[in-house]
Amino acid sequence: FEGGCYAKVIRLSEDAEPEIFATTQQFATVLENVVMDPNTRVLDLDDGSLTENTRSAYPLTAIPNANASGTAGMPKNIIMLTADAFGVLPPLAKLTSEQAMYHFLSGYTAKVAGTEKGVTEPEATFSTCFGAPFMSRHPSDYGNLLQDLIKKHDVKCWLVNTGWTGGKYGTGNRMPIKATRALLNAALSGALNDADMRIDENFGLEVPISVENVDDKLLTPRETWADKDAYDAQAKALAKMFRDNFAKYEDRVSEAVLAAAPKG
Repeated sequence: FEGGCYAKVIRLSEDAEPEIFATTQQFATVLENVVMDPNTRVLDLDDGSLTENTRSAYPLTAIPNANASGTAGMPKNIIMLTADAFGVLPPLAKLTSEQAMYHFLSGYTAKVAGTEKGVTEPEATFSTCFGAPFMSRHPSDYGNLLQDLIKKHDVKCWLVNTGWTGGKYGTGNRMPIKATRALLNAALSGALNDADMRIDENFGLEVPISVENVDDKLLTPRETWADKDAYDAQAKALAKMFRDNFAKYEDRVSEAVLAAAPKG
């Protein structure tokens, strides 16, 4: 709904997300695909038997710290979200302006079983500009505009992966939301501006070595996998998917943006 919120609520926990959880229990919220006991009318937010894509639509006024104006100035940080179901991307990476344009044009995320009919294994999906159906011009036009604004206003860019860790979907675990929040808080507060970083050998991304309130192992995805060879193979496979998808933009972007591609 215009001016409202639309949240995914499968396995939503009152402890992890109290504000969104509270909306599922209040008047004016519309629940979609959520299982409810027909007699007691008690919700089972853990039940994904119909679909993993359970949703809650609720008014903006239901969130205590929401900004009703919906407007702001030029951002100091841009966060690009992905849900890597293959479990190989780091939970947070700092992007150069060229990498930001590359990942913006790629628009990578992944489908998992239960989100769409016929999907039984993790499946990469690339939706350019993270919203392909709504882009009326060539994607590179939006990418160039984004890169120009990033450079002009010295905006810091981050890629945040809320997907899987320790293995792909089905064997690994979902990225802990508390870790994601700690990483975002560190990035937005400026705590990572001078932090020690490593370069991910597969994706060429700058990743913090240590962040307060986050397990160091989580920041190096390979360390969370029991089978290191399986991680290496999966990381190289995803890197190739990125390169194959980006081939259609090669004649519309600079050499510097092309160089931001994952090496694998």
